[in-house]
Amino acid sequence: MGKLFKYNILYRSIIIVWMAVKFIIKIYYFNFKNKVWDKKTVEKWDNMLYEMAMEYRKKAEHLGGVLIKVGQFLSTRTDFMPDVFIRELDELVDHVPPMPHETAISSIEKEWATDLFHHLSEIEDSATASASIGDVYRAKLKDGSEVAIKVRRHRIEEVFHKDFVALRIVFWILRVFTSFGKKADLNALYKELVLVMNRELDYEQELKYGEYFRERFKEDTAIHIPKYYHYLCTEKVLVMEWVRGAKITDISFIQQHNIDIEKTTKSLFDHYITQFLNPGKFHADPHSGNILIQKDGTIAIIDFGMVGEIKKEDTEQFKLLVQGIIIDNYDMVISALDKMNFILPNADKKKLKKVIKETVDIYSDGSLKNIDSEIMNQLSEDIGIIIKDQPIQMPADYAYLLRAVSIVIGILFAIHPDMDIKKWAIPRIKKWFGRRSIVESVTKQYTKNLTEPVLSYPRALLNFLESGEKDRKWDKEKHYIQMKHQFYLLLEVISFMMVVTGIAVSIWGFSIQVNTMAIIGLVLTVVFLFTLNLIFVKHYRMIRSRK
Repeated sequence: MGKLFKYNILYRSIIIVWMAVKFIIKIYYFNFKNKVWDKKTVEKWDNMLYEMAMEYRKKAEHLGGVLIKVGQFLSTRTDFMPDVFIRELDELVDHVPPMPHETAISSIEKEWATDLFHHLSEIEDSATASASIGDVYRAKLKDGSEVAIKVRRHRIEEVFHKDFVALRIVFWILRVFTSFGKKADLNALYKELVLVMNRELDYEQELKYGEYFRERFKEDTAIHIPKYYHYLCTEKVLVMEWVRGAKITDISFIQQHNIDIEKTTKSLFDHYITQFLNPGKFHADPHSGNILIQKDGTIAIIDFGMVGEIKKEDTEQFKLLVQGIIIDNYDMVISALDKMNFILPNADKKKLKKVIKETVDIYSDGSLKNIDSEIMNQLSEDIGIIIKDQPIQMPADYAYLLRAVSIVIGILFAIHPDMDIKKWAIPRIKKWFGRRSIVESVTKQYTKNLTEPVLSYPRALLNFLESGEKDRKWDKEKHYIQMKHQFYLLLEVISFMMVVTGIAVSIWGFSIQVNTMAIIGLVLTVVFLFTLNLIFVKHYRMIRSRK
């Protein structure tokens, strides 16, 4: 049945929207049922989220289209997605079967407006890789050059734009019936999603990105960016040099070919820190499958479908943010975050400043002295907590940046666990700051702050506990009441829609003289009318009890 209705907008929309509504109801029900959050409750919560994420992943792999790309996009959104959900979505690689070989060949020939072997001497019978947007084939040109041909899936653009309709409905439901919808700027998030996905559909755009990185790093002999064959590239077909090599994390390959691990790690670090610190575009999908190590030790970067951008003005603001944290000027920090469009209009900036300061104070005990992957993960987790709890929403490019940084750090420690990342990073960061006066002022203030490291941690923790406990209790209670109100509202709307549906079925049954259909409609109407009244009474009592 799924294959039969694969391109049916109603079928796809019902599956997507119903899954979203079901998830919302499950979350509301869990919160009502579990008022005390002990260790057991947290475990049950994580298990429920895991099951939801599994269901989402299976539906995404079945339907393809937007669901897969939304899953990958949401896995970057540490600012509002639960960690357990992100971990499962992170595994959402494009587990979709390749399109039929004949369909792929037909698409290529249509784009080239000629027979396939006018340009090729051979092409493999099956796809080397298959993804939600396109398949990759290995082939040879007439001159003997090995190439990778990436061809867009049949009717994928049509599927995407049909799914955008369902996505808009889901975002409306989130905005009206959830507290998350009140906090986040869902209009901006929807536009970012559509923009990112439309960009990935356009292979001509990917070609421009590939050429951008090839030109930007042409002097770096340690890095190889594959060349593209422009005369064969179109909006739906991309042809590039075939790159031989193993995944960058393949330690046995590295050892087998006597490749210097430290040199390789340093080259990879330099390549990505250049992108992460400076204005310009950055590779937003640097997983190990897109970073290959060749026999001679050269690192090859492939696949530029996901690319983010750091603007020059944002780089300057980020410098001020870092400086503000180090010199203990949190007005500067908040101002920088605001100018980078991280802070939503409804934010309590005074409270936000306080939370950021308390978190930074906890780390000023010297726990960052010896940086390793565990410390980086803990710091990332704490930053994530701030972002989730406060009215902060990262622009899409920065969500991609945070994810890319996290992936690259993971790869670096995976291939060289004993690397001294501080030794490599400090000179680059000093150079990044540029102005000597800034570095000197920061260094002086930092030295002054370190004169009492032993006291800084307990004092910060005490301040957090004393001043924050009442606020946290009040926020939690307010959040619970708001959530309960929205849950009742959601149930009322669903019940009302079922009453209307029952009336419509009854009228239709009577009009075509099918008594069974008419009776089913009447039963639906009566049952959900009773349900609607019951929910309304409970909702009304809850509102009265709060006055």
